[in-house]
Amino acid sequence: MTNSTHEQANSAVPERAGRKEWTALAVLMLPLLLVSMDVSVLYFAVPAISADLEPSGTQQLWIFDIYAFVLAGLLMTMGSLGDRIGRRKLLLFGAAAFGAASLTAAYANSAELLIAARAVLGIGGATLMPSTMALVRTMFRDAGQRAKAIGIWSGVMVAGIALGSVMSGVLVEHFWWGSVFLVNLPAMVLLLVLAPVLIPEFKDPKPGRFDLLSVPLSMAAVLPVVYGIKEMAAAGLELEYVASLAVGLVFAALFVHRQRTTESPLISPALFRGRGFAPAVLLNLVCSLAMMGSAYFTTQYLQSVLGKSAMEAALWALLPSVPIGFAAPVATALVQRGMNRAYVVSSGFAVSASGYGLMTLTGTDSMWTALTAAALLACGAVIVGSQLTDLALGSTPAEKAGSASSLLETGQEFGGALGMALLGSIGNAVYRSEIPDSAPAEAHETLGGALAVAQHLPDRAASALVDAAREAFTSGMHLAALAGAALLLIAAASAAVTLRRITPTAAPAENERQKELV
Repeated sequence: MTNSTHEQANSAVPERAGRKEWTALAVLMLPLLLVSMDVSVLYFAVPAISADLEPSGTQQLWIFDIYAFVLAGLLMTMGSLGDRIGRRKLLLFGAAAFGAASLTAAYANSAELLIAARAVLGIGGATLMPSTMALVRTMFRDAGQRAKAIGIWSGVMVAGIALGSVMSGVLVEHFWWGSVFLVNLPAMVLLLVLAPVLIPEFKDPKPGRFDLLSVPLSMAAVLPVVYGIKEMAAAGLELEYVASLAVGLVFAALFVHRQRTTESPLISPALFRGRGFAPAVLLNLVCSLAMMGSAYFTTQYLQSVLGKSAMEAALWALLPSVPIGFAAPVATALVQRGMNRAYVVSSGFAVSASGYGLMTLTGTDSMWTALTAAALLACGAVIVGSQLTDLALGSTPAEKAGSASSLLETGQEFGGALGMALLGSIGNAVYRSEIPDSAPAEAHETLGGALAVAQHLPDRAASALVDAAREAFTSGMHLAALAGAALLLIAAASAAVTLRRITPTAAPAENERQKELV
């Protein structure tokens, strides 16, 4: 037995997880919650940061966006690196980097330093997300237990995004803006202390050399595509954003070619030969697209149509997250009792589609309808996400779980950007076509622009403009919801067909390899 194989055998966990593994899962949820919260934690802190650091318009955008860009660009690299050097080791490195960057960001005295700290937070986040998912795959070898653990993982991630904006509002209201970063420190310290005791180390016993050329190729593929899609959602089909998208696609083709031809790829093409892996990644992307498209409209509807304050809107937006805690366990129980996973996933897509269907019934004063629609969308998304993640990881050899996790999460980043761009563009097009020609030019761009202009108009004209703008936005939301519902129904049919014959349990060949190692 080689040294690496011996190390792997020593780190093997029992076939069924016990109290130690479930406690370790609770510890792993801390970084996952904080990493997902950091996506939205600046929503209410930006005005205070702007007043204190006085960033330029470009700097303000980078303060907000740099975290997500770095996170998306490095996910594949860090997932593969964790497979090679050890997932626990990478997790601890990420926790230390995330904690140090949080401390730096909290006390940053310039926009440049805050941008740099947010970039390092993105690096830390890119190590933590695939590491936590891959370690779940390692610790929970029993298919039923793993499905439950992944359901918890999915629920925590979705809840973290919702909690981030609320926590931001509460902290900024009672403390200074740096407090939104300091909340990360206790959890990261706890992780650094407990992870070496509770979490086993695991790495690929035969990883091959690390292909350095694939790292810049992967970033050159991901970053321009994500940037182009996000900017097109805000500004339309501008030439520079289309060019950014095209450049990213060219590098994506080069990256795929490199993975298929090099002896030691960053992302092994063999992953896509696992039964269910490729459809799981694609369907998960569609699920993320629908979820982010819904969030785009729901937050604007609560604030700009219903007239809620930012804090009120964030608190009301938490309500749809409550049923999430029940969605994944119910889906897991159905699969474990013999229901074909294909039909569970298809039903999850149908539930989300019904949420979009309900969204088409909202008027300009339909808060409970909008919140119910958002709850249906979220529940369906968690059902789909938890089952597809379990399917993808169950069809992946344990030694490649980090790479598999990073691909799933990169797909989610693409899906989120596409949701904002595609559904947002539909809504904006309808808004611009329905806003009266007599309205000021600024009001033709966005609902926010119309509300800002209305503040400087006489009462009667302001009221007429606000009513027209809210009606136009709601009409745009209706058409975007119809498009979202149609897409989800297509995904539901695709899931029923493509996943029907795929075994819902872990790949037996992988279990045999694990037993041979022991």
